[in-house]
Amino acid sequence: MKRRSKLTSELTPLLFTLPAMVPFVLFWLAPLLYVLYLSFTEWDFMSPEKTFVGLQNYTDLLGNPAFYKALKVTVLFCIGSVLPVILLGLGLALLMNKRLKGSALYQILLFSPWVTPTVAVSIVWSWIYEPEAGLANAVLNFLGLDSIGWLQDPKWALTGVLLVTIWKSVGWAMIFYLVALRNVPADLLEAGELDGASPVQKFLRITWPLISPTTLFLFVVQLISTLQAYDQINVLTQGGPSGSTRTLLYLYYQSAFESFQIGEASSVAVVLVIICMLLSVLSFGISRRATHY
Repeated sequence: MKRRSKLTSELTPLLFTLPAMVPFVLFWLAPLLYVLYLSFTEWDFMSPEKTFVGLQNYTDLLGNPAFYKALKVTVLFCIGSVLPVILLGLGLALLMNKRLKGSALYQILLFSPWVTPTVAVSIVWSWIYEPEAGLANAVLNFLGLDSIGWLQDPKWALTGVLLVTIWKSVGWAMIFYLVALRNVPADLLEAGELDGASPVQKFLRITWPLISPTTLFLFVVQLISTLQAYDQINVLTQGGPSGSTRTLLYLYYQSAFESFQIGEASSVAVVLVIICMLLSVLSFGISRRATHY
């Protein structure tokens, strides 16, 4: 009887988590395992049969120069997106935290790009980047600078996509930081001020450690969101020109839905999932060590 009651007490928490586990297994784990299986096959999306090829897709992928170029673009895209979003979001939050007149309106305006569909935002920005009549080059010409082929020049295309991504996400980061800043205990800040700490010292010694969990959350979520960026790239550049904006995810899309190489595309997807997992684990490890020290 005691053994049965012990078993019941152990199974009860599992029963409560079962409703959450069912969609997790059906819509995340099962598709992931199926993609992993497809990465060991050769399939054109049309044939009823799939040919098992083992590690051939991964071997071809590692020998493909386009993979390494897409990996480089992905790294540059992540660095150029995640860090500015976090830094600008924090700066705007510090400014809005001063309770400026009309700050509520500014917050709404800054946050509105985040809730606007990415496709709609990208279409508007494609008009802004238009070489002849776009607002971006009009501003440059007004300042006495030459026009730029924002989406046509391989040197500037990635920068153009990055500006759209940063502009869309910075208000989202600001809101999270603003909530975190307002949860910092006022008595700690007052104690630091009484001890003669400067505003910079109060921020570095009191505020920053207390909002570090928010920074970790924003870093991980924005990193994963950047790795999954597709809409703005598809609308603005379609991965071009000359592959200068083709990330790993867009390489996956082209392999799967343009070339119909499902096995090759699945191997790209598996590599992308592994990269996301490694970066997330690394981020949590760095955060724990920083908190420990």
